[in-house]
Amino acid sequence: MPNPTTILCFGDSNTWGYNPATQDRFPRSIRWTGRLQNELGADYHIIEEGLNGRTTVLQDPLKGYRKGLDYLPPCLDSHHPIDRFFLLLGTNDLKVVFKQSPEEIAQSIKKLGSLVLESDSGPNNQAPELTLIAPPPLAKLTRFDLIFRGATEKSKHLGASYSAVASELGCHFIDLGEHIQSSDLDGIHWDGQAHQTVASVLAKHLRFS
Repeated sequence: MPNPTTILCFGDSNTWGYNPATQDRFPRSIRWTGRLQNELGADYHIIEEGLNGRTTVLQDPLKGYRKGLDYLPPCLDSHHPIDRFFLLLGTNDLKVVFKQSPEEIAQSIKKLGSLVLESDSGPNNQAPELTLIAPPPLAKLTRFDLIFRGATEKSKHLGASYSAVASELGCHFIDLGEHIQSSDLDGIHWDGQAHQTVASVLAKHLRFS
């Protein structure tokens, strides 16, 4: 029996499964990673690598161990061999403290994507196949308003900036802003229906790419 296709999902709180209604974690049956596993079945193995507050290459001054750049290399090694790599980050880079433009965030994503594509963490010590995923724009900010003040307008331009980077890297690209909206409960996270939609979009992507 052949080994299942391994897909590593590297993201932030929306990959972890933060529930904007309860500020707790959605159960695996609701999280997009769990739903993706259910849709694809036993021929695939979905690995969740979500962390609340994870950034691309930036060090959060208030929270340690959040920089994706630091964790990515050991993550690639620990899960080797990886067939497909889903990279879904950038929302936390929009925080006021970082003062990043959409273009700068996209260049940080490019750095992470390049690490994946230059690695030997795929089958036969080749690179995994990379899909760069742009997060949807922020919605109505409530409890995170001060942290993300002014970020809503910036977030609307992430899709176009990421698309340009994906073209440069020669990798797959999905803009979640074309499929879901962030919840108005906090403006950052996704409700259960959005998680289902993301799972369906990515399942279709895997079947046709």
